Amino acid sequence: MNDTVIFTPATASTDEIQKGWHELRTRVGQLELEHSALEEENKALRFLLERVIEHRQKSHAELVLLLSGLVSKLPINDVGVVVSKLVEHNAHVNEVCAALAKGKLESAMPQPAVLKALDQTRRDLAAALKPAVEELIKSEPPLETDVLQSLVANPDLFFSPPVARANRCFLKGQLPRERILREFGEAALIFFNDLTTDPKLNPRPKPEEIVLAFKNDFEALLAQNLALLPGKCEALQALHQRVQRGKAATEQARATRNAFLKVSFLIELLHYYENQNTEAADVIFAQRLPVLVEQLAVPGAQDSLEEKWIAQAEALLAFIIHPDHRLMAINNVGKGGGAAKTLKFVLRLRAEKAATLNPATAHEIVTEFVRHLLPSSPQKPPPAAALAAVLRLVGTDFRKPIVRSMMTSDRVSKADGETVGRALAKELDLTGLEEETKTSAALPPAMERQMAWDRIKDLITRRTDPTAIAAAVRDRLHARYDSDEVRQSWITLIEADAISLIRTLCQLPYLPDGKTDPIAKPVMETYVTRLTHEKYAATYSKVVNSLRNLFKANPGSSTLLNFLALVKWVDVEAANKISNDVGMPHAAA
Repeated sequence: MNDTVIFTPATASTDEIQKGWHELRTRVGQLELEHSALEEENKALRFLLERVIEHRQKSHAELVLLLSGLVSKLPINDVGVVVSKLVEHNAHVNEVCAALAKGKLESAMPQPAVLKALDQTRRDLAAALKPAVEELIKSEPPLETDVLQSLVANPDLFFSPPVARANRCFLKGQLPRERILREFGEAALIFFNDLTTDPKLNPRPKPEEIVLAFKNDFEALLAQNLALLPGKCEALQALHQRVQRGKAATEQARATRNAFLKVSFLIELLHYYENQNTEAADVIFAQRLPVLVEQLAVPGAQDSLEEKWIAQAEALLAFIIHPDHRLMAINNVGKGGGAAKTLKFVLRLRAEKAATLNPATAHEIVTEFVRHLLPSSPQKPPPAAALAAVLRLVGTDFRKPIVRSMMTSDRVSKADGETVGRALAKELDLTGLEEETKTSAALPPAMERQMAWDRIKDLITRRTDPTAIAAAVRDRLHARYDSDEVRQSWITLIEADAISLIRTLCQLPYLPDGKTDPIAKPVMETYVTRLTHEKYAATYSKVVNSLRNLFKANPGSSTLLNFLALVKWVDVEAANKISNDVGMPHAAA
C-alpha cells in the first residue's frame, strides 16, 4: 500500500502581508478604474449601435416605400407578388434589427427566402451531379473514368486545363497527346495523326496542348505492329472503338453526348451559384447555358424536336433560381435559326401560362413564333402535318392563339392562311377558330386601335429596344394609316422617357432593309409640328434637356446628330430652334 504524502502550503508571515498590502490596494484601485472606463465605453458603444440599428430600420423602410412606388408601375398581375415579397423582406429585416438591439445574436435569425432557395439549389445540383456522372460513365465515353468520378467530389476540377482540353477533344472525336503517352507510351504515337503541330502556323506547340486523332487505317496498322504495345493492344483498340462510337450518328452516341451536356450544365450552374461575386450572370445565362441547352435538344440544324429531349432541357432549366435568368437562357437559344430557334419559342411558351402572362407579351411571343414558322411570300407555308408536330410540343393554352394568328398573318395570303388554319384545326382537334377570328375582326375600330396601341405602350413600359418599338409603330401605321392613328401614335410615344423617344424617332424612318419608309416623312412632319407646339411644351422641354446632356457629354454623339438631321429633313426652322435651345447653333446648318 502506497503512503499518501500531503503538502501543507507555507503560511505568509505578518510582515510579508503588511509589505504587500499597499501594492494590493493600488492594483485593486487600478482595476476598479479600468472597470468603470470599460462600462462607460460599453454604454457609448451600445448607444452608437442602437442609433445605427434605428437608422438602418428607417432607411430600409424608406427604400421599401420607394420600391413599392416603382413596382406599382408594373403590370397589375405582377404587383401583388412583388409587393408581398417586399413586405416579407421588410419584416425579416425588422426581426433581425430587433434581435440585435436586444443582444440576442446567439438566437437563430430568420434567413431570407433568397438565401434559402440558393442553399437548397446548391444541394439539389450536388445531388443531381452524382447520378449524371454515373450515367455518363455507364455510356462508356472516351474519357478517363477516374477523372469523371473525381468531378462528384470536386466539380471545379471540370474547369482545370487538362480536363477542359479532354472535354473539347471528346466533343471532336480526338484525344490529348499527354493521355496517350501516359497510358500507352511514346510507341503508340505511330497510330495517331498530330492535329496541332504545323510547320508554318504552329511549328513548336506546347506538348500538353497537342491533340491527336486515330489514323484511318488504325486497325490494319495495329495488326502489323502488335509487338510495339505488349499487353496494351486490347486497351488501345477498345479506346478506338469508344471514339468511333462517339463520332457516329446513332442513338447511343447521342445519349452519350447528352449525358456529357447534362454534367456540363450542372457543373456550370453550380460553379456560378458558389462564385456569384466573381462570375458575371450574362456570361453564364446568355452564353454558356443556352449553347448546352441547344445542343441537348437539337443536335443538328435539320433535326426535328422531340418531347423527351425537350423535357430533359426543361429539367435542367428548372435548376435556375431566378425567373429572369431562366428567361435569359431561353431567349438566347437558337441564335443561328432553324430548329434551334423553334426550340426557343417552344421552351418559352411551355414555361409560361396563358392565364398569368401579360396579354401584350403573349401576343408578341405568338406573333414572333408565327413569323418564324411561316416563310414570307411567295414561298408556300409548310405542310400542316409539320406545323402540327411543332404545335403539339407547345402548351394547349397557346395552340389556338397560334393557329388564329397564322390565319390572319401578313406572311401568307388570306386564302393560304385560312387553308393552313383549317388543316391545323383538324390535326389538333381545335374548334371555334373561324368564329373567334370573325369576332376579333368585327371589333369596333376604336377598340381595335386601343388594343393595338396598348401593346406598343407595353413595349415602351418594358423598355424594349427602340428599334423594335419603331418597327411596331411602322407596322401599325402601315396597317391603318389615317390622322387618328398618327395622333394616337404620338400620344403613345411621348409616354416614354425623353431619350427613348429620341432614339425611337431616329429609327422610325428606316425599314429593316435600310430603305426609307414611304410614309416616314409625313409622319415625322406631324411629330415635329406637335413637338414644337406650345401644347406639348413639357415634352419639348424634356427632349431639349436630354439633347443638351448628350451635347455636354459628347458633342459628336450619333444619337444627337441623327435626331437633328432627321428634324432638319422635315423642318429646317424647327431644327434650328432645337439646335439653338440645345446650345449648338451650327449643328443644323
